[in-house]
Amino acid sequence: MATAPTYYIKTYGCQMNERDSEIMAGQLDQIGYQASPTDADADLIIINTCAVRGSAEDHAFGYIGQLKQMKDSHPDLQLAVAGCMAQEPGTVAWIKRHAPHVDLVFGTHNLHELPRLLDEVSEHDETVIEVWKSAGDVVEHLPSHRNDGVRAFVNIIYGCDKFCTYCIVPFTRGKERSRELRLVVDEVRALADEGYQDITVLGQNVNSYGHDLDPVLDLADLLESLASIDGIRWLHYITPHPRDFSQRLIEAIAQSQKITHHVHLPVQAGSNPILKRMNRKYTREGYLDLVSRVKKAIPDVSLTTDIIVGFPGETEDDFQQTLDLVRTVRYDAAFTFIYSPREGTPAARWEGRDPVPNPIKKDRLNRLMELQYQISLEANLNMLGKTEVVLVEGLSRKNPNVWAGRTQSNKVVLLDRDPAVDLIDRFVPVRIEQAKTFYLSGCQAGAPLSGPAPRRRIELPLM
Repeated sequence: MATAPTYYIKTYGCQMNERDSEIMAGQLDQIGYQASPTDADADLIIINTCAVRGSAEDHAFGYIGQLKQMKDSHPDLQLAVAGCMAQEPGTVAWIKRHAPHVDLVFGTHNLHELPRLLDEVSEHDETVIEVWKSAGDVVEHLPSHRNDGVRAFVNIIYGCDKFCTYCIVPFTRGKERSRELRLVVDEVRALADEGYQDITVLGQNVNSYGHDLDPVLDLADLLESLASIDGIRWLHYITPHPRDFSQRLIEAIAQSQKITHHVHLPVQAGSNPILKRMNRKYTREGYLDLVSRVKKAIPDVSLTTDIIVGFPGETEDDFQQTLDLVRTVRYDAAFTFIYSPREGTPAARWEGRDPVPNPIKKDRLNRLMELQYQISLEANLNMLGKTEVVLVEGLSRKNPNVWAGRTQSNKVVLLDRDPAVDLIDRFVPVRIEQAKTFYLSGCQAGAPLSGPAPRRRIELPLM
């Protein structure tokens, strides 16, 4: 009996890419492949790439280059490059010039055609390149190989229409296309029946959901529908855009015990001139008003953000306004980045004319992180003595005697482990006894909450 071919998918980037990898894996399972735990034992390796920042591209290019030696040793090995980088003309040109050992290049718009594309690879001696320039209609009912545990990702909207001047996503992911509400509800209901309890709905701009449907819907309509499904305990949504964060959504979050009280509001900059150059389509004042309304409606909200420093033309005064905004909002955490030019975006052209020198970029990033770390620690100290429900996700990387998990508001929590008791994938009440900048720790404060039994047991390291 012939041995089934094996596959390995290397995923870079966001949760949307992780979900795409699950769909590619599902298609491969359906046509007789088996997943391999490592690339060394795989007959097919797919590199699912990210183009949001230069560092992600560099890692992907480096990995593609490393695979040449493996391909030379195993000529029958098939290599495929997929994802956002594949949508960029520069990537295709680089592969033709530097990586002829790659067998297949395909993009974000036609990942549903993976089985057919693999058939084409077997019929050609040269690299098969099939990258669609624009997205078609949403393709439903694709097979999926989901991650183990009780958490699941669900796409609800594809693409982005915002065209921030630094961002390549509208070019790599296409226009916004919402899925029908009934189809999303059916998918989540099926997941609940399988034992998934923690659902994250995904979109490049998730709270644009429904604006292109007939009748028009708000993300709140979808989240309220999903919250009514038996078996679903937590609902998360990523990534929202401040411009589209409706009062209706704020009220839905405030009134629900299932919809996360973690609100991620990427501000990117605190200066109106920079926000305008970024084409963010809101002002500092409008953003602060949104934050005020969120805090008023959801007193226990955990606020996080994204911030870019060193955007072309950013002055010290612009940066000081960003620091002032951080002091005013007092985020629980912030994801901070040095501006990374993306070829084909307006800001990449400005970088050549009006750059911020690298030493200044690094200095600003350090000052921003120092401020935010202080605020993050203070926010975590306010959690001392409270009891929080924690979804245990696995063992701590640093200490196998410690469980690691997250609260509904996405705070990492560590708790001592009793080797005789398996808590993976369980929702456990934890009393917070210690607070650090990046995590909390505590002790179990009761039995795991009742509800559907965990579907699988895995050890997923966090810390």
